[in-house]
Order: sequence, then C-alpha cells, then structure tokens
Amino acid sequence: MKKIKVLIVEDSAFMRKLISDFLNEDPRIDVMGTARNGEDALLKIKTMKPDVVTLDIEMPIMNGLEALKRIMNECPTPVVMLSSTTLEGAENTLRAMQYGAFDFIAKPSGAISLDLHRIKEELKEKVVEASKTSVHKLQKNSIIGKTTLSEAKGYSKIEPKNRNISVPYSWNSASKKLICIGTSTGGPRALQYVLTTFPKTIDAPILVVQHMPPGFTKSLASRLDTICDVHVKEAEEGEIIQKGTVYIAPGGYHLKVRKVGSSLAIRLDQTPQKNGHRPSVDVMFESVSELSDYSVIAVIMTGMGTDGAKGLIELKKNRNTVCIAEAQETSIVFGMPKAAIATNMVDIIERVEHIGEAILKYC
Repeated sequence: MKKIKVLIVEDSAFMRKLISDFLNEDPRIDVMGTARNGEDALLKIKTMKPDVVTLDIEMPIMNGLEALKRIMNECPTPVVMLSSTTLEGAENTLRAMQYGAFDFIAKPSGAISLDLHRIKEELKEKVVEASKTSVHKLQKNSIIGKTTLSEAKGYSKIEPKNRNISVPYSWNSASKKLICIGTSTGGPRALQYVLTTFPKTIDAPILVVQHMPPGFTKSLASRLDTICDVHVKEAEEGEIIQKGTVYIAPGGYHLKVRKVGSSLAIRLDQTPQKNGHRPSVDVMFESVSELSDYSVIAVIMTGMGTDGAKGLIELKKNRNTVCIAEAQETSIVFGMPKAAIATNMVDIIERVEHIGEAILKYC
C-alpha cells in the first residue's frame, strides 16, 4: 500500500518531533520531512512534493497564513492547519479556510501543546482524508475566500437561477418552516455559499451545526454575519428563535430546541458526544423531529463521517421533511452527504451553489 507522504511545518523542534512521532505511528502515513517556517516549507514542498502538509499558523519569517496563500498559488497541496484557540487564533483559522486549507486542528493548550496527544487520532484521520481530496476544490475555495462582499452575495448566481426544482406533493407549504443545516470539513465555505443567498425576509429560522471546537464558532458566526442579509449569530441558551436569523451551535454544545408557548427556544447542553461530535447534527435533527407543528428543510453538506444520517431517519419518520444533500462534485469531503443519501431519505442532491435556491423553493 502506498503511504501518504507528509511534510510537517512547525517552528518548535519539540512540536515537530511530537507530531512526527504521532503520524509515523499510523501505517498509512510516512513523515517525509519537516520545515521550520513558511519559507523553508515552500522550498521543501516544491522539491519533495508531499501528499499533505501540516502547517502551524504562528511562525517567524513567514507565518502560516502567508505560506498557505503561496502554497495554494505556487504548489497546490492539501494543508491541515494547526491553530491556537485564542480569539486571534480562531480568526486566523477562518482566514486559512478561505485561503484553501483542507481543515484545521485546534491545539489543546496554546502554542506549545504538552497535551497534543488528546487530538492525535483526529490529526491522523484529517491527514488521511486530506490526501484523498481534490486540490482543485481547495483552490476553488481559495478563490472564493478572496471575493468582495458584493461578490459573496452573488455566489449562487454563478449559474442561471430559476432551475426546475419540483416540490413534492406531500410538502405542506402552509405550515411553519424550520431550516436545519449540518456540515463539517469544508463547511465554512459551503455555509458562505448557502447563507448569502437568503433574503433577510426569509420565512423561517435557520439552525446550523458546524463541527468546530469551542472558541471557533463565534468567530465563524461573526464573519458570516458581515456578508449575509440574514442575521448570523452563535446560539445562546434560552433565546427565542426568530425568522431571518441563523443560529450556529457553539463548539462543545449540542443544539436542541424546545417549545415555549407558541414559540421555539434554543436549548444547549453538554450531554455526551454523538458520532464523536458535540455539537452533533444527529442530536439537532432528533430534537427537531419532536416538534409537532413544523415542516423541516434538512440540509447535509460536506464533511467527514456519517453525522446526520440517523437523525435524518428520525426526521422523516416523525415530521413533514424535505432533505437536500450536497453533491459529490462540490463536497470537500463526501462522507456526510454520502451517508445521508445511503438512507434513501434524501429528496434532492445539489451542487453547493444551488442549495440555497433549493431551500428557498420550499419556503
């Protein structure tokens, strides 16, 4: 079996050794070299041609963000970022996603993580998944990240609108609507595509589970809020949900809903992880499946694993639900949409640039 060749870019000799040891434990991976900064990394990527690069954001001479931009322009390679959980670290991580990074790992305790072993398995799996991804998709992600605000709001117009999306006979167009979106790896890009298509008058609230650790979802919500007509915020315990507002589950908390009179309120908890995640798409879908007077538009987009598939079955069994899955052609990782499609509960499979249009058809 051909091994995945990895280049580790870290300014700390201790961290280079630790990450190398972790990755070399996996029989699928071969650490072919290390680099001390972005400048060193560019030279080695061009000569060694690794399959995947792990890249620290905070480095001297040339930091990780500048190195990432040059990597995607000069020698496109899947990159997994390593980031601190500070506010600045979270904002820089989201910039890295814009610039074309495959995904990121949050260091458990700052710049030098003595407890990095806690995310060892996550690091291995993301390196393996990154090796399978299309660099062309990541480059497209990079191009999207550089667009202006006005261009961001026009993403869905890349191809003609008013395509023929049929509404099933069973769909109750008169009932109250709730839009529920689940995504993971590649999700910030996909959410940007979809949420920028919604008018602020959209006749439904929007609940979002994006797999991210604590400290990152607030920055994601703030960034999306600046480019969307709808209001985007991190969900807060007990708040009454409103139409035209997007509620993103905070990292480390499951997002659920509960009835408060004739309204719905956000419920956050830290019950055990599901599918290895908290927040979990399954948990959100299962909670929404208990609502008796709502029709649900469920959306599953790019991401590793199978989260959302079991919850979708519960939704379909208990609620008037239409499900939209992202097509393989645009998914950075097709795991979550593929698992949803395998349940035979998905009604529509769409490229990411058409998902917003499909959702609006049902509102």
